[in-house]
Amino acid sequence: MRISRVALGITLAMGCAWSAAAQGVPKVMLIQREYLKPGKAGGAHEKTEGLFVEAMRRAKWPTNYIGLTSLSGRSRAIFLTSYDSFEAYQKDGDAAAKNAVLSASLDKAYATDGELLESADQGMFYFHEEMSMNTKTDLSGMRYLEVLLFHVKPGKEREFAETVKMAKAGYEKGVPAAHWGMFEQVYGGDSGTYILLVSHKTLDEIDKGFAEGKQFEAAMGEEGMKKFSELSAASLESIQQQLFAVNPHMSYVKEEWIKADPDFWRPKAAPVKATEEKKP
Repeated sequence: MRISRVALGITLAMGCAWSAAAQGVPKVMLIQREYLKPGKAGGAHEKTEGLFVEAMRRAKWPTNYIGLTSLSGRSRAIFLTSYDSFEAYQKDGDAAAKNAVLSASLDKAYATDGELLESADQGMFYFHEEMSMNTKTDLSGMRYLEVLLFHVKPGKEREFAETVKMAKAGYEKGVPAAHWGMFEQVYGGDSGTYILLVSHKTLDEIDKGFAEGKQFEAAMGEEGMKKFSELSAASLESIQQQLFAVNPHMSYVKEEWIKADPDFWRPKAAPVKATEEKKP
């Protein structure tokens, strides 16, 4: 899997992908991100990323990842890989490093993929259950991902935790079906960095989310919204929101996912139309 870049001493790209764990939400998530050179997004990058996917399949590697492409911000791809612990992360990397065939295939894939990249980075994140709501462990139906990036002011972690607690209570009362997972960046970035992930099957769920804002405000009440706004302003340095689409060509997922929806996870190439010869 892509995490083997660390084990093999190869520069990793940041992004984020977690696989459905057997029990609960995995605690550790590797987020890898690749920024593309102008004109290199789309089919060209899908082909080079397909080299990684094929290497994983041939090796029957047990760790999966999800690849996504940006629908907002700079052109980039992100990759999500999750583990139940840092120990599991280490064992996976150690096993990849010992697999000579897989290592050779990945080396070739890295060299080819690197030609398309402008830059790359990575981060490791830790799951916070108390800051999350209705977290989902089966992401086989996810087609889009909202990512909210929070930068907490130094020394204001307690206020931020209180802000999230208030928001969670408001949603539990006004929009009980809301769901998200909150992760704190523990390696690869500035302290006080958190990401909130919301999976979607369709983009109409985002439309509904905007409409449900009034339900949240009603549940909070005027005084509650005032306190919530004050705590947010006091604890947060900045908030950034991005949207990504799952890319099946860049994802290495479980066979049961593929069998459940082969049209999405193993899409057939569109037939090439023959061009008519011009008459003299």
